[in-house]
Amino acid sequence: MALTFDRESIEKVSGDSFIDGNRVELLHKGLETFSAIFRSIEGATSFICLHFYIFRNDETGTRMAELLMNKAMEGVKVYVIYDHFGSLGTPWSFWDEMADAGVRIRASRPLNWLSPHHYVRRDHRKLIICDGVKAYTGGLNIAEEYGGFLRRLKRPVWRDTGVLLEGPVAFSLFEIFQKTWHALKGEPIPSPTRPVFPLSCDQSDFCLPVIPIFASSSRGRRRMRKLIYYSIKNSTKSILITTAYFTPSRRMLDSLEDAIKRGVEVKLLLPGKSDVMAPYYAGRSSFTRLLMSGVRIFNYQGEVLHAKTFVFDGCWSIVGSANLDFQSLRSNDEGNVGLLNEGFGRKMTEVFEEDISHSIEIKEDVWRKRAVSEKIKEKFFVLFRRRL
Repeated sequence: MALTFDRESIEKVSGDSFIDGNRVELLHKGLETFSAIFRSIEGATSFICLHFYIFRNDETGTRMAELLMNKAMEGVKVYVIYDHFGSLGTPWSFWDEMADAGVRIRASRPLNWLSPHHYVRRDHRKLIICDGVKAYTGGLNIAEEYGGFLRRLKRPVWRDTGVLLEGPVAFSLFEIFQKTWHALKGEPIPSPTRPVFPLSCDQSDFCLPVIPIFASSSRGRRRMRKLIYYSIKNSTKSILITTAYFTPSRRMLDSLEDAIKRGVEVKLLLPGKSDVMAPYYAGRSSFTRLLMSGVRIFNYQGEVLHAKTFVFDGCWSIVGSANLDFQSLRSNDEGNVGLLNEGFGRKMTEVFEEDISHSIEIKEDVWRKRAVSEKIKEKFFVLFRRRL
């Protein structure tokens, strides 16, 4: 079956190129995800790079810090970038202990009293690179609610999605990290020899072409938005969107409605409860219009839904840190990867349908009967949607 999306068009819109020959593992369960990440870090022999929005000093963060300190003391070069705002609650002593063990650390977007308005921009990327041969990116952070250890306390772990990548794309992501580190005035990272990867790999391991979709400038965010709108516009069968924060612009609403008019099935998976109330209610203000147009909306039940994924026509997938809100699409630094492959698309679709089975579909007739207090919250918070 021919793919409905092609490499050349995606590359032209994104301004970047697909990288072939990568093994990809889809990760969507917290404890399994962190177990895979810890194994990769433990196996690193040359260098480790971490880039996260949130890095807390809780059980998950402490375990990660101990592992990084041990690797640094073994002689492995370890570099950590954290967002200043996202990790604001993490004490300086935590970073100092890591630095004393040999871990190099930089804070992204620290508060500058001379230009405090820049502090609203977040470095929302999540990235781990080991030796330039393995990389992780996705939606989770280094914190207890993502790590899975809370299950011992019988507390739910947040539902998130990421990918572990092994192959040439890992080195390309390292080069992106290297540029960011240089921009933050960290000590120079020695450029390692580019690893040699096999020319072919087992299709059962999802040997895929992967395209980095990392945005850290106005131009990069513009290209990321353009790629999302291109993908919606060119879908002919289905659009499956999972996002933790949903405050759609009028253009986004128009694009989804146009897709419905073309006969495309559009499903939107959103949190049934959220850790941030403002975008939660601002997004719900658009539900009536979406439901009337034919978009199917599902609220995930149970733990907090924090994943950010797109699947277009079952063959073109995007996984990463970007939500469908103004903050992600117009202000934040975000990190995603795109994968053009039907096999991987099927796996993404299976995970989406599994999440749907743990969700409640919102029906238009029931939605219209929601409490007046809910409608008031929606009308209030939608006034601030461009700040969310």
